[in-house]
Order: sequence, then C-alpha cells, then structure tokens
Amino acid sequence: MSLRLSSLLLLLCLFSTAKFSTAQTYGRNGMVVSTSSVASETGRDILKKGGNAVDGAVATAFALAVTHPSAGNIGGGGFLVYMDANGEATTFDFREKAPLKATNDMFLDENGDLIENSNHFSAKAIGVPGTVAGLYKAHSKYGKLPWKEVVQPAIDLATNGFIMNWSLYNAAKYFESKPTEYPMMQDFFNNHSNAIVEPGGVWRQPELGKTLSIIRDKGHNGFYKGEVAKKLAAFMKENGGIITEKDLAKYEAIERKPVVGTYKDYQICAMPPPSSGGVTLISMMNMMEQVNFDTLEFNSTPYVHFVAESMRRAYANRAKHLGDPDFNPDMPIDFLLDKALAKELVADIDMTKATKSDSSNFGQMPEGDNTTHLSVMDKDGNAVSLTYTLEYAYGSGMVDKELGFIFNNEMGDFNPKPGVTTSTGQIGTKPNLIEPEKRMLSSMTPVIVAKDGKPYLVIGSPGGRTIINTVFQTVLNVLEFEMEIDNAIEAMKIHHQWLPDRIMYEELLMSPDTREALKSMGHDLRGISRLGQLMGIIYEDGIFKGASDSSSGEGAAVGY
Repeated sequence: MSLRLSSLLLLLCLFSTAKFSTAQTYGRNGMVVSTSSVASETGRDILKKGGNAVDGAVATAFALAVTHPSAGNIGGGGFLVYMDANGEATTFDFREKAPLKATNDMFLDENGDLIENSNHFSAKAIGVPGTVAGLYKAHSKYGKLPWKEVVQPAIDLATNGFIMNWSLYNAAKYFESKPTEYPMMQDFFNNHSNAIVEPGGVWRQPELGKTLSIIRDKGHNGFYKGEVAKKLAAFMKENGGIITEKDLAKYEAIERKPVVGTYKDYQICAMPPPSSGGVTLISMMNMMEQVNFDTLEFNSTPYVHFVAESMRRAYANRAKHLGDPDFNPDMPIDFLLDKALAKELVADIDMTKATKSDSSNFGQMPEGDNTTHLSVMDKDGNAVSLTYTLEYAYGSGMVDKELGFIFNNEMGDFNPKPGVTTSTGQIGTKPNLIEPEKRMLSSMTPVIVAKDGKPYLVIGSPGGRTIINTVFQTVLNVLEFEMEIDNAIEAMKIHHQWLPDRIMYEELLMSPDTREALKSMGHDLRGISRLGQLMGIIYEDGIFKGASDSSSGEGAAVGY
C-alpha cells in the first residue's frame, strides 16, 4: 500500500481508531445496515413504501454512491447475495472486468519490473465498472417497486445535497494538500463558491445527479451505452486509459449459483468465484467444525493460534486455485469445500508452534481496504447481502467532472507479474493473471446464513484482503458462541493471509500475555487499530436485530 494511501486511510479513521460498544437496533418490519446513516434511512424508506429487500438494497447502494464516495460507487463493482424467505438463494456477480486491450504485462517496464503505482494510480488501473449492471440485473429479476422509484432518492440526495460530515471534510482537506498526486480530486468536495463544503453545510453533486437521472430513465443502457458511455470512453482516451465504448457495451453482470456449506445445523450461502470469499470462509468454517470448543476457550492463546493456522491454510489454497471461473473452468471448488479436506488441514496444525509460509510456493496479492457493505431484510424475511468497492479509498483518485463519479483502480487486484511470487505478498500464479474481459479475483465476502431453512444472519464487511477473515470470525461468533450481532461484530479479530507470514490483530483488544505467548510460538505479530467495518442483521422470532460496526463512524442500522 502506498504511503499516500496509508495517510489517507489514517485520516479517514481519525475519529474511529478503536472499537467500542455499539448499540443494537431492533425492528419488526425490516432492517437496513450500511456505513452511512443517510443511505440506511434511504433503504428503510423504500421498505416502508412496500419495497422488498432487493429494492431496499438497490436504493441504499445508489445512495451510498452519493454519501460515501470513498467506496460507495457507480464507478466500481461488487457482489450481491440474495436469499428469499424460504431459503432459496442466488448471487449476482458485477465485478469489474479487464478492458479488451488489457495484457498480462501492461504494468511492467521494458525490464519486466512493475512500474510503481501504475496498476493503482493511473487510468490504465481502471477496470470496466459493473455496479450499475449488477444492481439493474438483480432488480429486474427480484425487485418489486419500479426501477425509477428506487433510484430517485439517490438523485435527490445528489441534487439537493446532504449535510457534510467530518469524515468527508477530512478527506477533502487531505486531497487539497496533495494537488500534484490527486489533481482531479481538488474541487470534488467544493460548493458553488468553489470552496470545500464545511461540516454542517450542504454538499450538492449536480453532475452526479444528472448521471443518475440517465440511469433512472434508461436502466442498464443509461450507463453502458449512449451519452454516459461516450463521455466515459472520451475521458479514458484523454487520460491514457484503455476502456472503450465497446468495453462498456459488452459488459454484463452474471447471476451465479452460490457456494454453499454447512456449519452444524446452519447453512452458509456465499459468493462463488471470482469472489474468493465464499470458498475460503466455508473452508475455514469446516476446519472450525473439527474443534471441541469445550477445551478451546474463546480468544485464548490456543484459540488464536488455531484460528490463525486455519486462515493460513485456507488463504494458501485461495491463492493457488481461485480466479475468474469463466477463464479457469477447472477450479477445484468441490475439493476446497470438502469437509474431508478440512480434517486433513486441521490434522497438520501443530498446537505448539507456528507453521512457516513459503513464498516459493504461492502467496496472496494485497487488496485495497476501502470497500463498503450493506445488509437488508424486509418484512417477509427476504435478505440481501451486498458488498461493492472502488478498491482503494476513492479508487484511482480520478473523477470525470462531467459525470460526477470516481473511478475504481481494480486492475491492481490482478497478479501483475506472471510467475513471480514474493514473501511480501506479490503473487504470480496463473488463475488471476490479466486477460481481456477477465474479472479480477476479490476478497469481498457477502454472506447469508440460513437457520431452519430461512434467512437468519446477513453479514459482510469492507477491509480488502482482511474481509474474509473478519466475516468468518463474526459468523463463527454468532453460530458457535451464540453472540448477539453487536457483540459478534465488536469482538476481537485477527487476520492471517498466508503471505506476508504474520498475524494482524486489534491491538487494544488482545492481551499482552496472549501476544507474548504467540510470539514464543513463532508467530510474527502486527497490531492495528481495527479489522473490518461489519454490517449485520440477525432475524429470529419475528424480530430484526441490526448493528453497524462502531469503527464505521457514520454507519447505522435502521429498522422499523
């Protein structure tokens, strides 16, 4: 991660550097949880109008594109898991794609070395956006209210404005201090007087409102053909990008069968590849099912060690095997989900010392932390878990001022250098090398868990490469330790991703004794302020219980 991005992330977390207790919200008729209270209220209002969970999710997602521009987007992509009230589930893949002109060495110099920042901070780093296609496809099949009605609230927010908060203001001041590095972000947060909107003032985005109005009126084609597509392609050409009108016209979201696993009496439904989240999470849950928790105390040193070793093994398999299924038809998904494999992996764990990860085998590419997640349930018990992203905070830092939205930098999620894997986390394995029209591998992990055949837990998180592990531990907290959703979200979490070979941990929540014991076992530890920003709902006995991670700042669970 670049120093400038790290500085921005630190700034954005200024008022939320640690996890504290967060209030659980209740409702009888529905619940929306997102990282923006304004967006959550938007989704709640759609539910009140008679919309279902898909309507609420679409309205919330478009609202986040206005109120949470660091990750909410129409210039990025993501994944949606839908489960109806009877437990039938499906998923929608609207991950970005590599443009037609992409090549597997496009970010390398004449010596075959990676050009610094080229795969994250350049127009070539922008993947073909998928968000509008995914939301439109999911709504077309499962939405209840008219498309125009669920998009309109976001248009109103963009056109009429909403109250500027401190998080957005701090981001604006950061960009203002970096005019050379972020020239296109210099007036993004400005008002009509060409000054940054102060906290408490009204921030309006009329250009974004116009773009959303076209999407409202023309649906999928409003973004991928016509006026918006022409302007987008012209922007790319002018700034050295390679996305064309043909790329946009060819883009389609894909409905895919979920990956499904079980944990005791629960059914886990999650995204299949090109999301690696579902396969990896279920693999780890299979490993945890082998444990006798009567002898493995929650958050004890042996517990943390075992969880870290499970993560290490699951992430190693992720890096070796997973990619875009349309380009890797022989991925061994059934093998990775097999409980027999979990038994073998658990049997290989030494409870007295850490395993060592070998970079000469395979590793794990880093991903940007600034994704966002929303969870929605309606009065009938239908559920949506949706995660989408621009990759880094504010994506590529490139914005088309005529269209009013920021572009992703998702091409950085591909393996940039074929065949080269390093101990720092760069990976060169074949399944995730750049190819035209290929979807880059992702860690996004929207999940719905069913109990007695009906939606029970809806959960997801941002966090880049840490997403899978934060969601995994939260699911385990609810299913195994019977925690309420707020406690499950706020409990201490760790992260191990095979390479780099270290445990990341929430430093205010792990005891000094546990740290020293883990170090004596051979673990390398790195303390951080927080892992993830989880947004979850539990539905039981006719009551919705929702919680937004306290570290999300502006996030909120809104029920009615």
